[in-house]
Amino acid sequence: MLYLLSFTIVTGCVSYKVIPTKNRTMQQNPPSNTPANAHMNTTDFDRLVQRFDNPERDLWQKPGQVIALLGDLHGKAVADIGSGTGYFSIRMAKSGANVIACDVDERFLNYLKERIKSTDLGEGTIHPQLVSFDDPMLDKGSIDIAIIVNTYHHIDNRPDYFAKVKAGLKDGGRLVVIDFKVEETPMGPPLEIRVPPVQVKKELQEAGFKTFEVNDSLLPYQYIVEAR
Repeated sequence: MLYLLSFTIVTGCVSYKVIPTKNRTMQQNPPSNTPANAHMNTTDFDRLVQRFDNPERDLWQKPGQVIALLGDLHGKAVADIGSGTGYFSIRMAKSGANVIACDVDERFLNYLKERIKSTDLGEGTIHPQLVSFDDPMLDKGSIDIAIIVNTYHHIDNRPDYFAKVKAGLKDGGRLVVIDFKVEETPMGPPLEIRVPPVQVKKELQEAGFKTFEVNDSLLPYQYIVEAR
């Protein structure tokens, strides 16, 4: 998984509508040994799952308010980059989105597939997709919204990576970055690998994004940068 942490196929009793994506073989990526990923590579998978899906996370992550900030998701194509256990993917699909759950770790994608089987997604869908560390593998102009939560600091060569994200957005599409503030918080990555929003904005400008909105008050430990 990046951090954390995004068809008509029938699995069990759940039906999914395919969102067109680049044709890639599902295989395990080799672990990344960059400083931002080192602490992830040494953490047991089950402990990561418990951390990401801890009910107490809702208190500070405020998923309902974050999704409300995204607007009406019915019928929207959303890329959840670094989807992990599907914390946001599931919620966005329940709000009517067609979600591509992108992750570099096939274990999380398999976990999400099992989770989907027992989840009523309503009108939304989820398509788990294995991606590489340097490419979100989004078809050109296919996505309304790309969201990346607690994962931005794990990506190397971010201007190049997010230029690829931008290419995957439809005209008028937007990128939403949520990551930890560069200050002491009860949870989150080490301070030395956190990225301040001013740097996020600079890197996304290099990637080709033009307009930005920064919200550092909605969430207690994280900021939100919206780029178009």
